[in-house]
Amino acid sequence: MQTDTRGPAPAGLTTTGSRAPRLRSRPGRASKRTRLNPLPLLVLLLFLVFFVLPVLWLVLAATKTDDQLVHNNPLSFGSFHALRANWDSLTGFQGDVIFTWLRNSAVYSFLALVITLCVAVPAGYALAMTEFAGRRALLVATLVVMLMPNATLVVPLFLEVNAVHLIGSMWSIILPYAFYPFGVYLTYIYFSTALPRELLDAARLDGCSEFGVFRRVALPLAAPIVALVGFFSFVANWTNYYLPYVMLPQSNQFPVQVGLGTLLDDVPQFNPTVSGLAVHRPELALATLLAITPVLIVFLFSQRFLVAGMLAGATKD
Repeated sequence: MQTDTRGPAPAGLTTTGSRAPRLRSRPGRASKRTRLNPLPLLVLLLFLVFFVLPVLWLVLAATKTDDQLVHNNPLSFGSFHALRANWDSLTGFQGDVIFTWLRNSAVYSFLALVITLCVAVPAGYALAMTEFAGRRALLVATLVVMLMPNATLVVPLFLEVNAVHLIGSMWSIILPYAFYPFGVYLTYIYFSTALPRELLDAARLDGCSEFGVFRRVALPLAAPIVALVGFFSFVANWTNYYLPYVMLPQSNQFPVQVGLGTLLDDVPQFNPTVSGLAVHRPELALATLLAITPVLIVFLFSQRFLVAGMLAGATKD
């Protein structure tokens, strides 16, 4: 009878001779992983204070009387009765002119948006896919105009529109709005960097004309970029103040941004010379909410396309 003369297996070895994994807890490393970094939380808190609190104050200001707006807690809710009174006073100002301003802004912005998409997207495609004399100079000019502030273009645009006798008409606003060099440059960047040339060449081999290649291949692939250009163009048109202020002489032609300036002039706290029917600060806050609501609605319904457009061309297979 033979006895097993082998001693106990070394630590870490199984009976088959293989070494078992050693599990050692490292409390120092675990605590580092679970420790929260306060910097992102601090940044989010700053964004909350800087962006959310003013909007919250604006919403609550529309529910107060002018005396409550001054003496009560800035973030306190007023009453629905005060909100209704402010609404009636605002809509009664100059015969519901606030709705006329909103309608004018919608007409100017959407008509200019249609023209912008019909011009900027094909122009960006042409600059990206074709070679012609003066192409580089045209790209540089587009970039320079894109970087110029809108206020610097008001006087030249006024002189041009006045030369064709369009001052005071809606086309004096729509046509300059439709000139959107940022949309041209954005679509140019997408078509020149993210669009596969092989797909376009395959469509040409199948007998598509150049316009057919653009309409059937390039345009569907560029849908997120088109949505991004459309959103930026709409926001820029809706929030433009200087151009309508210079081009339009009559109050019933104003967009809502210029109309807000008119309301501001009728607030006694900002203009002591106001006489007659005055506009109070809660009514001005309510008018501001009406002015920003369309942009908020468009953003909420198009945010999926906006995210896709901002990420388009970020990765390539």
